[in-house]
Amino acid sequence: MSQTLFEKIIARQIPARIAYEDELVLAFHDIQPQAPVHVLIVPKKPIPRVAEAKPEDHALLGHLVLKAAEVASTLGLREGGYRLVINNGRNGGESVPHLHCHILGGRPMSWPPG
Repeated sequence: MSQTLFEKIIARQIPARIAYEDELVLAFHDIQPQAPVHVLIVPKKPIPRVAEAKPEDHALLGHLVLKAAEVASTLGLREGGYRLVINNGRNGGESVPHLHCHILGGRPMSWPPG
């Protein structure tokens, strides 16, 4: 089975501007930003999408969300606010089959988003 784009970034086979990394997650700047600040945070464990996460992934998913908030804060987004987005499936806007959370900020966000 071939690696996803994100697995290649995690393995450093494709360069990325890293914003944060620990043993469980990697955060990097999106190459096609949809906001002044647009960072993706991905678990290093390849989970295709949130709908395919297993009960044993609950700690990893919690870590992902808490680290997303921490990364947003280090990027200066805490005071003004930011949006976290997890897409699931084609109709949900998923383009890479590797669970990831978008951290978007630096401008007002509208609702509904899409």
